[in-house]
Amino acid sequence: MTPTQIQGFLLGTAVGDAMGVPVEFTTRKFLKEKPVSGMRGYGTHHQPPGTWSDDSALTYQTTESLIGGQIDYAGLAQRFLNWYLYAHWTANGTVFDVGIATRNALDRLEQGVEPILAGETHELCNGNGSLMRILPLAFFFRSVHGAGFSQAERFQLVRNVSSITHGHIRSAIACFILVEFAGLLLDGLSKEAAFAGIQSGLPAFLETQAPADELELFHRILAEDLASFPESDIYSSGYVLHSLEASLWSLLTTSSFQEALLRGVNLAGDADTTGSVTGGLAGLYYGTDGIPAEWLAPLARKEDIRQLSDRFTASLLPPANGAPFN
Repeated sequence: MTPTQIQGFLLGTAVGDAMGVPVEFTTRKFLKEKPVSGMRGYGTHHQPPGTWSDDSALTYQTTESLIGGQIDYAGLAQRFLNWYLYAHWTANGTVFDVGIATRNALDRLEQGVEPILAGETHELCNGNGSLMRILPLAFFFRSVHGAGFSQAERFQLVRNVSSITHGHIRSAIACFILVEFAGLLLDGLSKEAAFAGIQSGLPAFLETQAPADELELFHRILAEDLASFPESDIYSSGYVLHSLEASLWSLLTTSSFQEALLRGVNLAGDADTTGSVTGGLAGLYYGTDGIPAEWLAPLARKEDIRQLSDRFTASLLPPANGAPFN
């Protein structure tokens, strides 16, 4: 794990989010005719170019909470409430996009419900609201603070963090797959080797954590060649499984940050979340230098994001000689 991976992830998350915000909820047919090719503004949410949404804001609140060197559910829940109620870590002081399940969970948190019990557990409440903010845990688990956790411990921690807004086992599995994939990228594996790694290293373990009918839903990720699927077989709704597949597919089928992000955002649908997760993965993989300068130029609060990256890096990496932790 290196500082450029950390900064690339945090900036890439916001770039992807901001790229998708103006075209969220559009159709794929519409974007085939008017594809996203760079940073644009207004559109769906009437926001200026470079404005990111809840995806990035809650990712940054999660990052802030991990800087203390531990996973504090109560502290993380309070940070989410500070975003929801007071617009902390927003792009421009406005909360303009909140998923239904996330809003319901935050309302329960405000009423005093215990953090890991706040997320709804019904099968129909498997939106992508926890997936979009879960990736900072991959860095935490590869750091001086989390390197000793077993696979089972990592799964439980991911499940708990997901459950603050999304309590169903399906959301937890999706989040865990994403975190484990990112962790292998942080280990220096190619994206292809990392994908092969989750296929070889996760199924047997997940069989001990979830019923077979749930795991069957992840068959395309855990047992098939996802990169070989045509675009028409990749869905991009707000459903957690769709967002996970779309983001992994966008990274696996391209060879640069720019290509990955444009592929993900132009899938349409929940474009800001697909963009945010794809941008985070691609930023981690290709580093800050892989992000086009013209996309960074209008990005809201980019200096604040860089400062967050510096603080997160300082908390994750050992101080001696500034050497990266592996």
